[in-house]
Amino acid sequence: MKILDVEKLEFETEFPPLDKISQKLDDLNPKIPVDRINWEEFTYKPDVRFSIAYTANEILLKYYVTEHWFKAEMTVSNQEVYEDSCVEFFISPGEDGLYYNFEFNAIGTCLMGTGKTRENRSRSDPGIISGIRRLTSAGTEPVSEQEGEFSWTITLGIPFKIFHLHKITDLKGKELRANFYKCGDKLSVPHFLTWNAVRAPKPDYHLPEFFGLLRFV
Repeated sequence: MKILDVEKLEFETEFPPLDKISQKLDDLNPKIPVDRINWEEFTYKPDVRFSIAYTANEILLKYYVTEHWFKAEMTVSNQEVYEDSCVEFFISPGEDGLYYNFEFNAIGTCLMGTGKTRENRSRSDPGIISGIRRLTSAGTEPVSEQEGEFSWTITLGIPFKIFHLHKITDLKGKELRANFYKCGDKLSVPHFLTWNAVRAPKPDYHLPEFFGLLRFV
């Protein structure tokens, strides 16, 4: 199981502008690769890395992606963004087995859900999802699939209140289970990459037993 120490960043305001967050996350090194190929029938591996940190109020996350097939067609919360060029963050903040799945396409459209397994999950209210702060380098307009060399980033501020089934007031000293993913289910050449290894017979990210560990220092 992979273990990652997550640094606390200080800003002048409680919820700093995302461009300032983006710059601070750029300064964190090294960037963490999402490069694990778990399923031999899906061997295409775009370059995917991330930086993660936190403040007294939110989790900060930035993905850096370079890929050959690019698509961002979903524009409404809880649409199937995993069919587009998509990055994902799954995290379990408590001891109750519940985890949150955050899935974003390159233009920032989010699918968010909660539950203990893939089955019987609840997709979150769009009003909750709207509280996730997003800054994308690819803009916000939909894009049909293109082939070439595409690089894009997405910076996220996830306020603690977004974890609406739990009460998070401070993450310092906490250890939470999580995993990071990259996918593109409906691209011409689909891919399924993970940070921590997932040992399953077919692509499946909803397996919390294969989450790694985040230590908030």
